[in-house]
Amino acid sequence: MTRPTTALPAALALVLLAPLAGCAGRESGSAGSGGTTPPATARPGDADPAGTPSASSVAPADRPTQPPATALPTLRPPKEPTDTRPTGVITARVTRGGDGPCYGMVTLDGIEYAVHGPGLGVLAEGQLLTLRVTAQTVRMDCGPGTPVAASRP
Repeated sequence: MTRPTTALPAALALVLLAPLAGCAGRESGSAGSGGTTPPATARPGDADPAGTPSASSVAPADRPTQPPATALPTLRPPKEPTDTRPTGVITARVTRGGDGPCYGMVTLDGIEYAVHGPGLGVLAEGQLLTLRVTAQTVRMDCGPGTPVAASRP
């Protein structure tokens, strides 16, 4: 007693495809579907025939919707420096101190100044100051460095 070899695969295919055949009639709007369904070409966000938006267009409550990529700003560097300092103001460390009026100073950038500042008082070596500097109007030799006149800002 031999079995036919083609009957077994055909029977197995019928058993597996039978549930799918019942679903296909419902989705295509055939009899027994109980009404019409949106066409297969419906896009997310389209309304169904009743006028309500589809569920895919609404974001879940725990996740915000993403704005379109074109709404994001492009960051560019500023055209002007944002931390500008007033013209003629320096911060420097005293290298030659005393009771004045001549002092030696080096800025944080390493620029050496020969400072003439009659109103600055007694300055200690190593002291850090912020001063307003201008070109010297009185010819004074205050040592090495760029000669400037200084006052407190």
